[in-house]
Amino acid sequence: MTSYLRVLPVVLCMCLNVPPSMFGATEYKHGPDSARQEGVPQGEVTKYSFNRSKIFPGTVRDYWVYVPQQYQPSAAACVMVFQDGGGYIGEKGDWRVPIVFDNLIHKKEMPVTIGVFINPGVVPAPSTNAQPRFNRSYEYDGMGDNYVRFLLDEILPEVARKYNLTTHAAGRAICGASSGAICAFTAAWERPDAFSKVYSTIGTYVSLRGGHNYPWMIRKTEPKPIRVFLQDGSNDLNIYAGSWWNANQDILAALQFAGYDVKNEWGDGGHNGKQGGPLLPDVVRWLWRDYPEPIKKPENTKQPIMSILIPGEEWQLMGEGYKFTEGPAANASGEVFFTDIPNNRIHKIGNDGKVSIFKEDTGGANGLMFGPDGKLYACQNGKKRIVAYDLEGKETVVANDLESNDLAVSHDRGMYITEPAKKQVWFINRDGEKRVVDTGIAFPNGVRLSPDQSVLLVADMRGQFVWSFSVQPDGSLTNKQAYHFLHIAEGKTESAADGMTVDNQGRLYVATALGVQVLDQPGRVNGIISKPQNKWLANVVFGGPELNYLYATCSDKVYRRKTRAKGVLSFQAAAKPPTPGL
Repeated sequence: MTSYLRVLPVVLCMCLNVPPSMFGATEYKHGPDSARQEGVPQGEVTKYSFNRSKIFPGTVRDYWVYVPQQYQPSAAACVMVFQDGGGYIGEKGDWRVPIVFDNLIHKKEMPVTIGVFINPGVVPAPSTNAQPRFNRSYEYDGMGDNYVRFLLDEILPEVARKYNLTTHAAGRAICGASSGAICAFTAAWERPDAFSKVYSTIGTYVSLRGGHNYPWMIRKTEPKPIRVFLQDGSNDLNIYAGSWWNANQDILAALQFAGYDVKNEWGDGGHNGKQGGPLLPDVVRWLWRDYPEPIKKPENTKQPIMSILIPGEEWQLMGEGYKFTEGPAANASGEVFFTDIPNNRIHKIGNDGKVSIFKEDTGGANGLMFGPDGKLYACQNGKKRIVAYDLEGKETVVANDLESNDLAVSHDRGMYITEPAKKQVWFINRDGEKRVVDTGIAFPNGVRLSPDQSVLLVADMRGQFVWSFSVQPDGSLTNKQAYHFLHIAEGKTESAADGMTVDNQGRLYVATALGVQVLDQPGRVNGIISKPQNKWLANVVFGGPELNYLYATCSDKVYRRKTRAKGVLSFQAAAKPPTPGL
C-alpha cells in the first residue's frame, strides 16, 4: 500500500536529521477509485436535519445519507458512519466518499453500504448578541458512550425508518478525522457489539478530554473485537494538548501490543485530509476484506490479563430476573451463594450450574461469606445485624446494632465488616465481641483478606484506592495505606469500587465502573476484564470445584467465566502467595 516515492522524503529526513518540511509535504494523489468511472451506477445523497436529541439536548445538526443504487429494501445494508459529515460528501474534495463507494460496491470490493454523514451539534444562540454553543469537542473528544448512544438510539433509528440497516457489528464501520477520528474509535471501543471497523485519520488522541488515556486503556483492557486503520503525518499538530504525531504512534504501539488487527499509513503531512482522503479506497477494501465474517477478539496479545482469561471463554449467564444481585460467596465445594437484596432472598448456584433458593426473608442480606465452621455469614442490614446460616438455612444472630455492607471471615481470628454510612470498619472476634478498627475511608465497601491473611483490603467506592492494613494477632489493623491504585472511568469522580476477591497468586479482583480491575500484589492494575453487561457490577468471587470460575453479580443477572486463575477461600488455612515482581 505504501509506495517508495511517498516515504522517500521521510526516509531522507531521518537519515539527514532534518525536518520533513525542508523537502515540502508529499503530494498524495487520488487513484482511479476516487474518480467517476463509466458504467458505474451512482448512488444518491440526501440531506436531513435533526433537532430532537435527548442525549445532546438543544442541539441541531445536518446529516446526509448516501444510498447506493444496488440497495434493495429486502436485504439489510451495511452502514458506515462519518463524523464532520459535510466534509466527506463532495466529489472534488479530499474524500469523495460517494464516488469511492459507487466504484467499490460496483466491483464488489465492499458490501452494499449506506453511508451516514453527520455534522456535530450546535445549540443555537438565544439572540444575535450571543454565541451558539458548539458541541463538536464535547461530542467528539469526550470519552464514554454518549456519542455512540446518540448514533444507536437516535440517528440510526431515524435512518432505519427509510432504509433497512444491519444491526450486526460485522456490517458497521465508522470513520472520522481529527476529533472525529477519536470519536469513531471511542464509538467502537465502547460498543464493539455495534461497530467493528474504524478508519482514524489524524486522530486527536491527546489531552483535550481524556483521549491521552487510550494507550494504557488499550494495553490493560480485555481485547475487543474491532479492526482499526490509522493514518497520520509527521507534521501534524503539536500544541498545548500534546503531539498528534506522537499520540497516534502510541495508539498504534498499544494496539499492536494488545494484538489487534491494525494497519497504519504514516506520511509527512499536516493536520488535513490530503493523505487520508486518497487512501480511502484501499482502507475501505482492507476494513471490509472478509465480510460477512465477524471481527474476532485478538488472541496474539502480550497483555497480562490474557494470562488469566482463556480465549473463547466468555461470560456465561447463570441466572436472571432478579432485582439486584450482590454478595457472592463460595463454600468449600465451590458452590456459589448470592443475594437478591430487594427480594430478600439468598440463592445458591450448584456445581451443576442450577440455581435454587437457599433462604427467603433474609432481612435485606447483602454481603455473604462462609466461615471455617461451614456456616454462611451475612450482612443482614435490613435488621442491622450479622447472622449465620447453617446448611439447612437456620439463622443465628452473631451481632446486633451494626449497619453493614460486606464482610471477610478469617480462618482463625474472626471477621471484618464494612459500614459505609459511618465510614467505619468493624472487627468481631470469635467470642462475638465487636469493635471499630478503622474510621475515615470515604465509603468503605468491599472487604477481603489477602491469601496469607496478613493483610486486610478495603475498597473505597467513592475514591480511587483500595486501602491496605496489616492484620495484628488480636484483629487490630495497622499500617493503613491507600495502596491499590484503581483507574476511574472518564467523566467520573470515583472508581465505584464494590466487591472484591483474590486468587492464589495474590492478585486482587475489584468490581468497578470500568469492569473487573485486576491488580498485582504491589497494587498496580495489570488488566481490566470487561463487564458482562453494561450495568452496575457489584461483586465478584471465584467458585466451582477448582475455584477457577470467576462469578459476577451484575445488577439483575449473575454470570460466570472460566479462567486460568484459581481463587482462595479466606475461611480456609492461610496460603502464602509467590513473591511478586516489583
